[in-house]
Amino acid sequence: MTASKIVAAAASGAGSDPVDVDDVFSTFIHTSTGSALNIQNGVDLTEGGLVWIKNRLTTDGHQLFDTERGVTKRLKSEESDAEATDSDEVTAFNSNGFSLGTGGSTNNSGGDTYVSWTFRKAPKFFDVVKYVGNGSTQNISHNLGSVPGMMLVKCRDNGGNWRVFHTSVGNTKGGYLSENLAFDDDVYWNDTTPTSTVFTVGNKSDTNGNGLNYIAYLFANNNGDGEFGPDGDQDIIKCGTYNGNGSDDGPTINLGFEPQFFMFKKSDNTGSWFVYDTMRGFTSDPSVGDDRGPYLNWDLNSADATSNRIKPTSTGVKIHDSNDTWNQNGHKFIYMAIRRGSLNTPESASEVFAIDGEADTSPSPPSYNAPFIVDMFLGRRNAAGTDSWYLFDRTRGKAPGLITNGSDAELNAGGSVYRFDRNDGIGYTSSNYYTNAYGWMWKRAPGFFDIVNYTGSGGASQSITHNLGVTPEMIWVKDRGNTSNWSIYHSGTGLSYVWNFSGSAGASGNQYWGTAAHTSSVFKVGSDTDTGASTRNYIAYLFATVAGVSKVGSYTGNGSTQNIDCGFTNGAKLVIIKADNTDWLYFDSLRGITAGNDPRLRLNSSGASKDDEDFIDPHSSGFALFNQGDTNVNGKQYIFYAIAA
Repeated sequence: MTASKIVAAAASGAGSDPVDVDDVFSTFIHTSTGSALNIQNGVDLTEGGLVWIKNRLTTDGHQLFDTERGVTKRLKSEESDAEATDSDEVTAFNSNGFSLGTGGSTNNSGGDTYVSWTFRKAPKFFDVVKYVGNGSTQNISHNLGSVPGMMLVKCRDNGGNWRVFHTSVGNTKGGYLSENLAFDDDVYWNDTTPTSTVFTVGNKSDTNGNGLNYIAYLFANNNGDGEFGPDGDQDIIKCGTYNGNGSDDGPTINLGFEPQFFMFKKSDNTGSWFVYDTMRGFTSDPSVGDDRGPYLNWDLNSADATSNRIKPTSTGVKIHDSNDTWNQNGHKFIYMAIRRGSLNTPESASEVFAIDGEADTSPSPPSYNAPFIVDMFLGRRNAAGTDSWYLFDRTRGKAPGLITNGSDAELNAGGSVYRFDRNDGIGYTSSNYYTNAYGWMWKRAPGFFDIVNYTGSGGASQSITHNLGVTPEMIWVKDRGNTSNWSIYHSGTGLSYVWNFSGSAGASGNQYWGTAAHTSSVFKVGSDTDTGASTRNYIAYLFATVAGVSKVGSYTGNGSTQNIDCGFTNGAKLVIIKADNTDWLYFDSLRGITAGNDPRLRLNSSGASKDDEDFIDPHSSGFALFNQGDTNVNGKQYIFYAIAA
């Protein structure tokens, strides 16, 4: 990947107080080149912070660089060694990320992939403190603005152990970051609980040797007192504990948010420090396919390994295995979790939606480019011929595809060729490329789009938690493990009507969406096998209207001409239209929404694109219609979904 291809993953918080997760935290994947790189992850490190880098493919150490010690000073979490000096690894902390030199531990010439976790200094999120020990007892001032939930402390001058404080273990014990040992009882913290302004260290050399230099990384624990999001009232980081139960139906950890990053460690016995993140593949069902929950260990230099024992949910984390490392009966596990972003409603469609034709090149640079982290990919590998629609999403990983023009279960559709472990689009791991391939890409964002994995209970009116933040106006649901119809809810036809991806009419009945209305926090499903049968696993895609960005709507055909006002200013980039006994017509501006005939695909068909009729025309506020049988029959009711150009 060239430096020019590494694009911003989130909006920068430069020059203002951070309000979003993306302002203060990033997980970024880069491919090494052996030449200087600028990693533009959107985090303003001129405000201070920590960059933590690991090679995913080899047994190479963790590389920790922070703004207090400077770019040339490196520590390793899996070692107790003193800090080293290296001038060609991280070379600059920038207002939108950081720069890499040609060092082999962060940017070798072998084309390896690396992950970096960037933590920006910000009140109630993270702080970095440098101090000198006095060999006795002392209070160390910090600017976290809240009581730390977890602290990592390391002597910079010698081979002393990393020491860990965690709020769930308490002030009498300390952990070993570079070891898998249990927390032990000693006066590392002088048996004193930290406050919102200071933490205390005792007379132990690992935290307070006389005249020795130390670095401390402080992580907050928001507990209903976070100050993030548009209203400044959202939590984004949690430090807590769960108790193992030794069952395949393991603990459910309620964070109050969906995590993008989850670290845990058994605190009362031996156990490694495990780290999962959604960029590498922290998925809703990691047992499916070959993205089986990649993890790294902070106390080991090993490469990515995989496990199918843990998954994120809409409100936290679920352990679903009895393995002692994750879920030993009767033992305590500490964790630190960071919320999935963004918390802000998008202001332009380019922040959350992109269309691209496939690049007929190797998987790097990406085959499908997007200026954001992609959460859902809908693709046609040969729009000019007969080929299925393939739908993939980040929550399920790269392997389990679905097709909209069929009823196949996910394991029977597509293949493990599309990769989400990129910050700039979608990778394609096949040697087969197509000149008429297209990809449509969505990012999850409040008010715009969300994805939810859930298990049906068989109830007549099941409530499924979502994070859309508004009432969904369109929902696509698919049974993941069985041959079944897609079920489509649309606000234009209501709860008692269900569409599917076919050219036929919809169906009536409350067995699909129940009888209660969807809300801004839950959507409803009934007991039908297509939406809510007991023990079946489903995926739901939720869409809504954002002023000037997207529109979920309906209209009545007039048999003549009419303009459909979506509230846009520069027309539409995507338009999907459907009525009873018509196809799901699919138009986009990349292939052409023009004043003449428009290339159209059918979301319910593998048929080739056609451009033999003029169905829609550009219009600044949305799109224009003509007297065409599939889009504007007089008196006929139509539903649509549109995204602004």
